[in-house]
Amino acid sequence: MNGFGIDARSNLASTDKPLRPWTVLGIETSCDETAAAVVRGISPGPGEILSNVVFSQLEEHAPYGGVVPEIAARAHVEMADAVVAEALAKSGIDLGAVDAVAATAGPGLIGGVMVGLTTAKALALAADKPLIAVNHLEAHALTARLTEGVEFPFLLLLISGGHCQLMAVEGVGRFTLLGRTIDDAVGEAFDKTAKLLGLPYPGGPRIEVLAKEGRAKAVPLPRPLLGQASADFSFSGLKTAVRQAVQNGAGAADVAASFQLAVTDILGDRTRRAMQQFRQASPDCTHTLVVAGGVASNGAIRATLDALCHAEGFAIKIPPPRLCTDNAAMVAWAGVERGQLGLFDALGVTPRARWPLQDAPHGGSRTNGAS
Repeated sequence: MNGFGIDARSNLASTDKPLRPWTVLGIETSCDETAAAVVRGISPGPGEILSNVVFSQLEEHAPYGGVVPEIAARAHVEMADAVVAEALAKSGIDLGAVDAVAATAGPGLIGGVMVGLTTAKALALAADKPLIAVNHLEAHALTARLTEGVEFPFLLLLISGGHCQLMAVEGVGRFTLLGRTIDDAVGEAFDKTAKLLGLPYPGGPRIEVLAKEGRAKAVPLPRPLLGQASADFSFSGLKTAVRQAVQNGAGAADVAASFQLAVTDILGDRTRRAMQQFRQASPDCTHTLVVAGGVASNGAIRATLDALCHAEGFAIKIPPPRLCTDNAAMVAWAGVERGQLGLFDALGVTPRARWPLQDAPHGGSRTNGAS
């Protein structure tokens, strides 16, 4: 047992039968990407991405400056079948040859989640395959195992448009919350700042580009909760300060650079605090920080966290940018991990708009479905 009260060894129970590679079709529709992928592998990875198809809806949502749930759901309905067919064709794997069908069941925009999960249910039923309902956040968390075979336990920094949290990850479905945002997610702060500066959607990448032209210390901005004993985050006060700076005539490039520096300072300080907690609870393991979620694509954030890990004696694992943003390869890989533990779901499983990681079912043994 480690300091979090959870057995940090592999979830896989002893068995007479060795694990074999699993091939899983994954479907992702939680926000504004319609995605499907086929992935093959054995826990703990790395796995092989046989196909990874993503249909982006950026053009549909750009006029509104953000994702419109009704437009997203309709686009998923229109594209889901074609995207799945393309993923299977590119993989060279027939539906009848996959071991399971996995789909995001939440959290996310409920209309989109319903489309993907219903599609997965239909495919699983038609092909007589197990269904695996995947927590979207867990899919992000496990991506570093897909790409690099990261062993449990590890420290996770999950940063996206809707989430910002630090967690100790002891196994599939085994998460201990160390810190979270008490108000807004960091990705939301990027998008709101971009909107204040008149930048087109999506705002995060635009902020990063514009920041290279500005002076990072030109606009004084707050760093909420910096130095606090907890590992929690806060970004609402930073957003308010950015609004005031823009109203007072600060240059867009300087605001972007100063905002990005403030964010990196906050993420670095809060992650350092979580590292201390993680090290105390699990002193004997290899200390690894995994960074996941769309905001992990930001180069300045990646560089800051890399330097932090070097200073604190942590290895750092960040998936490539194409696997940080929403995609179905991560969902399929989560299906591999869950399938090999026998963690399947009935066809009556319901989509969830909210689904905290701590509530994700975890595995302690394998069933006959995992042989």
